[in-house]
Amino acid sequence: MKIVILDSCTAVREDLDWSALEAFGEVVAYDNTPATLTVERCKDAEAVLTNKVLLTADVLAQLPKLKYIGILATGVNSVDCAEATRRGIVVTNIPAYSTMSVAQLAISFLLNATSRVDHYAVQNRAGKWNSQPHYTYWDYPFTELAGKQMAIVGFGNIGAAVARIAQALGMKVVAVTSKTQEQLPAGVIKLGLDEALSTSFAVSLHCPLTPDTRHLLNEKTIGLLSPDAIVINTARGPLVDDAAMADALAKGKLAAYCTDVLAQEPPVGGNPVLDQPNAFVTPHMGWTSFEARTRLIATAAANLRAFVKGNPQNVIKL
Repeated sequence: MKIVILDSCTAVREDLDWSALEAFGEVVAYDNTPATLTVERCKDAEAVLTNKVLLTADVLAQLPKLKYIGILATGVNSVDCAEATRRGIVVTNIPAYSTMSVAQLAISFLLNATSRVDHYAVQNRAGKWNSQPHYTYWDYPFTELAGKQMAIVGFGNIGAAVARIAQALGMKVVAVTSKTQEQLPAGVIKLGLDEALSTSFAVSLHCPLTPDTRHLLNEKTIGLLSPDAIVINTARGPLVDDAAMADALAKGKLAAYCTDVLAQEPPVGGNPVLDQPNAFVTPHMGWTSFEARTRLIATAAANLRAFVKGNPQNVIKL
């Protein structure tokens, strides 16, 4: 079969390759694919792999040879899965490949926001420590996390991993989740969103983006947070109303917003969050560790292999 990869460079750089797919047919990999070229590049393909390149109903209607779509991510927003299913196209995703990497980033945000490692590193490269009269100095509060409460919003694989690390740091963990209390790990207490926001020192978002969760954090819900609260978003940018978040930061209504995601990526034309000194923004890179990308490619190959053998796995079912 012909296998087309539409945005190869999101997962593969000089350190990895797609050779694991070559056993199943001809592999054609494009670093990036603009919308105007999607149909042209996919027209002869039986299998297409995509991360963020959109495969809409209109695109799928123009690809009669297509039998398989492999989403190179956990989230499935890039593909009209309902239309694909209607057309008999198998769609798979890659669950849990980046769990520990994203959890690590979420906790890194929390640690940096409470200890300001980046702040002191920048200052001392510029020589500030050299000029101090004593052996130490501090110009920003250093906050101990033990005993403080962290709210995990969305308690899937990543949320559960963040919870374990937070507990290891001595934090009390609460969860906003559809799971029952009995389904949660020991020591994790289920709360409603409003109570979790109003009682927590840190809030970490790990829920999927749906119509119900879009702008989950908005002017009203951000207003429930305490002025010393830290919000972490390693899930999806539109979970947060960026304008409301920027306004809250500017007015000192919370201590920090730490995010790996924005509503528009890249933020062409800017984003109000980027202008705030207490916003810590990374470029959607929590999933990009070598280890996570290695798992992603291995699972992509395993998914395609299972499809070829007639027993597909990790299928998106609607």
